[in-house]
Amino acid sequence: MRQRITGTIVGVLAGALFLTAAVHAAGTGGAASPRTKVTLVAPAAPGGGWDAFAREAQQVMRADNIAQGVQVVNVPGASGTIGLAQVAEMGDRHDLMMVTGGVMVGGILINDSQVTLEDVVPVARLADDFNVLVVPADSPYETLADFAADLAANPGGTAIAGGSLGGIDHLLAGLLAKEAGADPAAVNYLAYPGGGEVVTSLLSKTAKAGLSGYNEFRDQIASGNLRALGMSAEEPVPGIDVPTFREEGIDVAMSNWRGYVAPPGVSDEVRDELVAMLTELRETEAWAEVLERNGWVDSFMVGEEFAAFISEESRRTAQIIEELGL
Repeated sequence: MRQRITGTIVGVLAGALFLTAAVHAAGTGGAASPRTKVTLVAPAAPGGGWDAFAREAQQVMRADNIAQGVQVVNVPGASGTIGLAQVAEMGDRHDLMMVTGGVMVGGILINDSQVTLEDVVPVARLADDFNVLVVPADSPYETLADFAADLAANPGGTAIAGGSLGGIDHLLAGLLAKEAGADPAAVNYLAYPGGGEVVTSLLSKTAKAGLSGYNEFRDQIASGNLRALGMSAEEPVPGIDVPTFREEGIDVAMSNWRGYVAPPGVSDEVRDELVAMLTELRETEAWAEVLERNGWVDSFMVGEEFAAFISEESRRTAQIIEELGL
């Protein structure tokens, strides 16, 4: 695909330095348990899906006294691999977890990252999110079929804006192109660090369509600025009035799972404590409300099952990237 990355090197470096400083400050008190103080790393810009996921967890952990102090640190860049590299260097930090998910799995492969999810400790998978394809309200595309026809006829001139390279947005753009009859490698995919930039790209007519999590577009859809053409879920999601791609005749489905990992040197005791914290989070009424409000689907998984899931996701994503020629 012809690709473009927005943002600046200065911003990425500043985020990385901020993470280092933030976790250093958090750890100087000699806390023995992550329940005393924990840092949730969102490896993306503020306003995006990972950021929202971390901040929703932060609020529930505070409200239900799962941890005494919870801070969120943003480290954007390279599909989350900038944050991943930072966390992988944190050694035995007991007071830190990083949001991860399907976007990072693809980003590791696309960016040829030297650090992978094998270099950190899986804690828990919590939820699945789903992407929607949207267009500006004044777009000539009324249905997914309308858009797919133009994408097949002129993939280079039918720009799709989305998140980082290798992420769910990127892979879905390729899969949609393939199903529409276009060469995925010819698609004009515009990569941005967060959902806010994707919306700006759409409203400024830089892109003809956008792909991201439903919640990153929800307000703009509700206000009438954007129109949703389809969703990547296998079946309709309760509370979200958007048809699936399959319902619209395009046989494509993919979930954007989200969870947490810890630095590589944490002890078994700390890992178990982090698992316990996220298990408690998942069982609260507040988290159930978070899932419903955001249209996320519970997919809780821990331990060896979660580690095996990550390995399988890495294999499957590598196969998709190879098949699409991305």
